[in-house]
This record gives sequence, C-alpha cells and structure tokens, in this order.
Amino acid sequence: MSTTTALGAFTFSTVPHIVSEIGAVKRIGALVQQHFPKARRALVVTDGGFLKTGLVDAPIASLREAGLTVSIFSDVVADPPEPVVLQAVADARKNEIDLVIGLGGGSSMDVAKLIAVLVDSDQDLKSMYGIGNVKGGRVPLVQVPTTAGTGSEVTPISIVTTGATTKMGVVSPQLYADLAILDAELTIGLPPKVTAATGIDAMVHAIEAYTTKLKKNPLSDMLARQALSLLSSNIVTACEDGKNLGARQAMLLGAMLAGQSFANAPCAAVHALAYPIGGIFHVPHGLSNSLVLPHVLRFNAPNAAGMYAELAEILAPGVTGSTEARTQALIDKMDEIARRTGIETQLRQVGISEADLDRLADDAMLQTRLLTNNPREVTRADARAIYAAAL
Repeated sequence: MSTTTALGAFTFSTVPHIVSEIGAVKRIGALVQQHFPKARRALVVTDGGFLKTGLVDAPIASLREAGLTVSIFSDVVADPPEPVVLQAVADARKNEIDLVIGLGGGSSMDVAKLIAVLVDSDQDLKSMYGIGNVKGGRVPLVQVPTTAGTGSEVTPISIVTTGATTKMGVVSPQLYADLAILDAELTIGLPPKVTAATGIDAMVHAIEAYTTKLKKNPLSDMLARQALSLLSSNIVTACEDGKNLGARQAMLLGAMLAGQSFANAPCAAVHALAYPIGGIFHVPHGLSNSLVLPHVLRFNAPNAAGMYAELAEILAPGVTGSTEARTQALIDKMDEIARRTGIETQLRQVGISEADLDRLADDAMLQTRLLTNNPREVTRADARAIYAAAL
C-alpha cells in the first residue's frame, strides 16, 4: 500500500470491551455486574440446537448468581426472518428486558442486536434497513459467539430475511455491542464441516476487507493480516481435532479480528454472490462464500493481484515468483483448505444447476451495498460467468 493511501483519512470503530479467555463464559455474571451494574433483567438469545447442548446452563447460572433475572429466547433460525425478530422483541418487551446477550452463531447475535435497539424504541424494523437508519439508543448488549466465523460480535450489521429469498441489512453504529466474550469451550461441539465453513467465512472477511475498494485503511489491513494468519494455521487442526481448545480459541480470535476488519473496510463480490446461494437454496452462509471464492478471486485478480500476492505470503509462507503466481498460490491454498476439511467445492454439489444461474445472477446484482466495494466492477454477465465457473 502506498504511503499516500496509508495516510489517507479514515474512520475506525469497534466494540469497546473484549474478553478472550477459555472458560470466561462461566463468569459472565461478574462481567455483566462490572460493566452494567444497573442491569436487572437479561434476555439470552440463542437457537434451539445450541440450547439442547446444555452449554447455556453455566452462563445462565452465572448470571442468576449475579442477581439477574434471566429469560431465554431460543427460536432463532438460520437467516432469521422478520417474524422471528418481531416475536423476540415482543417477548423482550413483555419481560421488561434491560440487557440483551447474544449467545450463538451469527444469526443469534444478529437477532440480539435488533432486540437491543427495538425493545425500548417506537421505530419500525422496516425503517431501519440500510445504512445509518437506526434512531435513538439501545439497551446494553453482550455478544458471545459459539462459532468462529461471522465476527458478528464486533460488527454493526444485522442481516434479516425479508421475503422468500431476499435479505436486507441493518447497518448502524448502535449495533456495536458493549462487550464481546470469546470462549472456545462453547465451540467444542461444532461438527468439522461447520467448523470449516464458518472458518472459511472468516477468512473471506479478511481477504475482502484487505482488498475493498472504498474504505481500505491501515488498521483494518493489520487486523485482516493477523486474522488470516491465525485462521489459516488453525483451521485444519480445529476440523480434525475438534476438542483442541488452543486451535478453537485461535479460530475465535481470528474470526473476531476479521470481523473488526470488515466492519470498517466492507466486504464485496464474494458476499454479494454468496447471499443468493444462501437465500434461494438454503446453503449455509460460510459454505456459500467458499463455493464462489476462488472464482471471484480469479475475476478480481487484474485489479487486486498485488494485494492478493501480499496475502499469499501469509497463507503460503515462502511463496515466490510473480504477482500472478502468488495470487494463484492464494487461490490454491483456499481450495486446499476446502478440500482438506471436506466441504463441497462445486455449486452442483449443493443442488444448483445450469438452469438456476440466471436467477442467481439477477439476485446478486441487487447486492449493491456489497458490489460497490469490489476492486473490479461486476456486471450481470460477469456474475453469471462466475457462477458458471463455480458450477
């Protein structure tokens, strides 16, 4: 990056308090008391699957020991639709909640953000979609991720499914949490394929933040590089030895750093093309990203090869040769990670056929919030060609 770019004007925001510690969630009550002494009634937002693991019991006991009344909302589903969010808000109002804790994957944390801004507000959810449209404040918000992927615990973004397949984003500084807690003990039960897909999602966040067109900055660059280093050197271990707490904690930290990075230097075409795959075919978000990643990297290479070459040196230390060769090394390394961890690498493996490509391309072109950040302009024909290459 040139000195001129490095010294250009930029803004950077993030969560003010972060605790990264194995076992930290067992003392969440003390942490809440320390940061929010006035809080009395907490809502824990999670999903039914995570609730069944029993891993919520210790944090809830800790909160109750600290004198808090605790309610649980566990109806979160992947790609949460509007009715789920509105039901959660109604429950929170009924219980007079004054503190929200997101405990789960990206969907649970996204719903927690919206409950926190809506519970005491008369603003309608629909009027919040877009960038900077949330009015007023929110109740205190704590985020505790149970996957190492979305980075949602440190982003000001919440994604809601608004129709049969369409998604909308609420992007506003009020959605930054007050406290994020990273505890690998909560991720021990994640199956290898989920570990792989969420880990690759985090790596995509770092790669896209590092190459974003409009808001690339020295802080987000530094975070993206550190995130990629942690993620690339621990993802295979975390998939092959799921009880390895050191690898799991490194993955959580990497995903969080990538989240801080893309919260300030936003994602681009990989995410724009991944959203329709998730929305129409209900493919998990991380896997959707992974399926299109190598093909978007190849498409972007004419404009981003220099930056891709810099990242290749993190993923494939010792790589040499031309910028093009190092870019190819980055693509090869990401492909190798997908194959070694056993996730699908072609769209046809998740039920997508040639007949679906036009619809995917049409949907991808609606993701203007993301496409505007891409280092190379994407036309509809380009989007269709990338999907065809991924088939």
